Amino acid sequence: MPRTIAPVFSLLLATAILLVGNGMLGTLIPIRAGIDGFATATVGIIGSVYFAGFLLGCIATPYVVRRAGHIRSFATFCGLASAAPLIHALSADPFVWSMMRVLTGFCFAGLYMVIESWLNEQSTNETRGRLFSGYLIVNLSALTVGQLLLNAANPAGFVLFAVVSILTSLALVPVAMTTSVQPMPIQSTRIDIWALYSLSPVGLVGSFVVGLANAPFWTLAPLYASDSGLDTAGVSIFMAAAIIGGAVAQWPIGRISDRMDRRRVILALSLGAAAGEIALALAGMSGSMPAVLAAGFLFGVFGLTLYSVVVAHMNDHGQSESFVAISGGMLIVFSVGSIIGPTAASIGVSSFGMASIFVVTAAVHIVFAGFTLYRIAFTPALSEEQRADFVAVPVAQVQPLPTELDPRAADEPVQEYPSGEAQEESHEKVD
Repeated sequence: MPRTIAPVFSLLLATAILLVGNGMLGTLIPIRAGIDGFATATVGIIGSVYFAGFLLGCIATPYVVRRAGHIRSFATFCGLASAAPLIHALSADPFVWSMMRVLTGFCFAGLYMVIESWLNEQSTNETRGRLFSGYLIVNLSALTVGQLLLNAANPAGFVLFAVVSILTSLALVPVAMTTSVQPMPIQSTRIDIWALYSLSPVGLVGSFVVGLANAPFWTLAPLYASDSGLDTAGVSIFMAAAIIGGAVAQWPIGRISDRMDRRRVILALSLGAAAGEIALALAGMSGSMPAVLAAGFLFGVFGLTLYSVVVAHMNDHGQSESFVAISGGMLIVFSVGSIIGPTAASIGVSSFGMASIFVVTAAVHIVFAGFTLYRIAFTPALSEEQRADFVAVPVAQVQPLPTELDPRAADEPVQEYPSGEAQEESHEKVD
């Protein structure tokens, strides 16, 4: 592992610094919004526009990198993303915050894409799996550290926003000083959403559902925890517990899904996520910190592992197609769900209280479980030979899947995704 990591250490270090800062900011924003008296629906909108910016960044980054190159693009994204937290601290205007969240989402999409394409360029078929494992460890560790750093200062002040800005700026240093050769420009890939649905309805709908249900957690759960009586330290531990729950459950759940029809695992995870969300609603009303933490961990085990299995299921059906195109299409659908989710989940809070956030997302998971059960009943399962090996993906607030670094994308030629008509000729519509 050390020999594999050494050539890309600077890129992984930049990733860690960025994720510590962005993970911290993602939780700090709703906490500070609550302190400044923002309505919960306003916080939901602020969360939604972040993912709108992220989606725009995914679309625009290949063009930016082709024009400016990887290092200059990275420096531009870092500079803009570093300014945004400071503007949050200087203004308490919801419109200004919304614009800064759009900008932050746009920039971090670009930053992640630049790093991941660079890592992919530096890996080989022999090292890609180990490099991906290292990337996962960095991702999970940095997110957890970011949550715990919330305890470094009072969230009502300027310091935490300044820390995020400093971290984002520092992430530029290892990339600017790297001796690694810059990779080829990031390629754009044509996406056909209808063809993806034809390929696997459960896979595509599942990607949308994960965004629809998980984005409200990242956006509104800190407000829920605070409303449940937790102080800033308690909120940070609560968010870290959910991340840890998702981290420890990824591999065992993935291995189980390798041995059976993944749709059955998706069904179980959807029901488990709904149970975790109902537990969150009940724990919040109880005001018990151990109950809130346990419910957060339970949600992490089921809700934050669902995307990995959904991705694996989609790729079982698309092994002969472009993996990058498939995962790119799923990212778009995930982002659309993430744009809708926080605003939709926050609408009923003023009338029904914070618990309604998780009642709404539990209903989403239950409906998806019903859809998955219908597909299981009326469409055949893939054989064991047709299923690809499970690959865990990062449990992140904004980075659902590194599309190029994943070992399944090894040496894949860049190609356009086939049209829906061609897709129907090459695949039987099974799920």
